[in-house]
Amino acid sequence: MTIRALAFDLDGTLCHTLPDLIAAANASRAHMGLPPLPDATIESYIGDGIPRLVHRVLTNSRDGDADAPPAAHAEVYRYFTAYYLEHLSDKTRPYPQVPETLAALQQRGLALAVITNKNEEHATRLLADLNLARHFTRILGGDSLPEKKPKPLPLTSTAAAFGVAPHEMLMVGDSANDILAGKAAGCPTVAVTYGYADVRALQQDPATRADYLIDQFDELLNLIPNPKLK
Repeated sequence: MTIRALAFDLDGTLCHTLPDLIAAANASRAHMGLPPLPDATIESYIGDGIPRLVHRVLTNSRDGDADAPPAAHAEVYRYFTAYYLEHLSDKTRPYPQVPETLAALQQRGLALAVITNKNEEHATRLLADLNLARHFTRILGGDSLPEKKPKPLPLTSTAAAFGVAPHEMLMVGDSANDILAGKAAGCPTVAVTYGYADVRALQQDPATRADYLIDQFDELLNLIPNPKLK
């Protein structure tokens, strides 16, 4: 199978963003007079975009079984997004071998994109702060299009923009949303095992089973030699 492009998730795939997301979440709760949440709880709330994260942080409920007053939600959303924009890269760093591997993939003539459920402004600024934006010709956030992952639109639109068929674009991520979006779009999928989801558990379900697993980011170079996926 020939691979001509790659699309990457951001949080838990390219970068370890959790410390700054936790700080923004608990700063937002403090702003509303609420006690901080444990790191592990906030980690479990990540992956479906900032609006959903804000609601979960405000209600301390992942599945929406606790309601938040609309006014409170709007206030926390404004505070969170402003605070996070000012602290995007305080502690966030790329995972090992990410910059070097992106450069190597680019040198092979592969088109690279970031497709995240993070707000586009946050994603673009963060990638610029970490000197990674230069590797990507397309950066889509959860608010860039009418649909976000796990819907296929961000992937199918990216493949079309690159002039490649979906089966020629590899989706690389760490969560169910990434795998579901890749499968729905017709893209082969790679899951990284070092991210924020329990990838080994996801592999037990055919719906969220990635085509390939990698334990380190630079293993992508072994998957795509010359640039063919073997």
